[in-house]
Amino acid sequence: MTKDLTTGKIMPILVKFTIPLVLGNLFQLTYNAVDSIIVGHFVGKEALAAVGICNPISTLMILFLNGLCMGAGILMGMQYGARDYDTLHRQISTTMISGVIFSALLTLLCVVFAVPILNLMQVDASIMDMTKEYLRIIFVGLVFTFLYNFFSSTLRALGDSNSPLYFLIISAVLNIFGDLFFVVVLKAGSNGCAVSTVLSEALCCLFCIIYIQKKVPVLRLGKKWLVFDASLLKQTIAYGWASAMQQATVQLGKLGIQAIVNTMGVSVAAAFAVVNRIDDFAYTPEQNIAHAMTALMAQNKGAGKNDRMREGFRCGIILEIIYGIAIFIVCFTFARQLMMMFVKDEEVIGHGVTYLHLISIMYLLPALTNGIQGFFRGIGDLKITLISSFVNMGVRVLAAAPLVLILGLGIEALPFSYLAGWIGMLIAEVPLLIRTYKN
Repeated sequence: MTKDLTTGKIMPILVKFTIPLVLGNLFQLTYNAVDSIIVGHFVGKEALAAVGICNPISTLMILFLNGLCMGAGILMGMQYGARDYDTLHRQISTTMISGVIFSALLTLLCVVFAVPILNLMQVDASIMDMTKEYLRIIFVGLVFTFLYNFFSSTLRALGDSNSPLYFLIISAVLNIFGDLFFVVVLKAGSNGCAVSTVLSEALCCLFCIIYIQKKVPVLRLGKKWLVFDASLLKQTIAYGWASAMQQATVQLGKLGIQAIVNTMGVSVAAAFAVVNRIDDFAYTPEQNIAHAMTALMAQNKGAGKNDRMREGFRCGIILEIIYGIAIFIVCFTFARQLMMMFVKDEEVIGHGVTYLHLISIMYLLPALTNGIQGFFRGIGDLKITLISSFVNMGVRVLAAAPLVLILGLGIEALPFSYLAGWIGMLIAEVPLLIRTYKN
């Protein structure tokens, strides 16, 4: 159900809003991780490396679409906070129409250019065919990915972070059983995981549509779903472009890192695929706290309540710091056990443990950067989040390249390059934060 975030005690509101976001994303990550676990145990490390290589590529496209949804969600939150329902309805329909068209075009381009993309990624010839097939199947599901992210962003903008959780739980369960059926029963290999993922995303979209029609009156637009407002599209692009480019910049940096990793052999590529899954679990709650801050601050900006915006930032940063310390303890202590959940190969496990011991010490830094980005998104200043993300990923890739290609370091080079990126990001953000917070 929708919720007004402009009244009430802020810390309990943030916690209650964040928990469903965290649980929802953990379920989403779970069914992504299941792909790697099942492939790692039932197919082999070559297929595991193929899935890992495809992940940053498909995530780049997904995050680009999600950026559009996030930008539109900020506008929706402001419109809902200001009680401007006519503009809100036109905003919702315009975002959906433009997003469906854009995601369909993106799918076509990605399917056609899958091989050139993988060649740029320096994919080993021995796994090129299975990687290409997996990637093309995943690309077919981009329109379903957009629709789910669109419905979720809309509901969150209206103060409802619970409903998207329920859809993801159902989708995660379906994907797990689908993976087992296609891979273990039908012996479809990594392609089976891709088919299962697409089917589960399609069903998740269907559940969203049914729920909205039955339970969310403000979204029963009827014929208004076909309303397209060019002026609102321009405003959405202004917000969504910066948000999409910010997320795309992050993923392009990961692609650069992945290309460097691919030069170190299949075992390191497989280990990197696993630690990326673990990293996703570690980072996601930090991002969710930031998304909760964004939703709260957007509604309060629409309502003109600046004091609640400042208090929302302070409470959000406290939550980020507490979580950053907790996840460091977990990942450092249980690094080997986490790797063994995904793979049996001792060489792969060894590379992964080295990475996790180093990166876990640094988890407090992305907690701070996520909180700061949640603040800037909430006040509608997305250019700062774009610039700081560009600095982060640029420094990260520039640091990783000489450490690996010149100094000959292995997977341990990556956490140090990430550290350099996060420090660069804070240097870019903090002075702007201080100035904006005072104003």
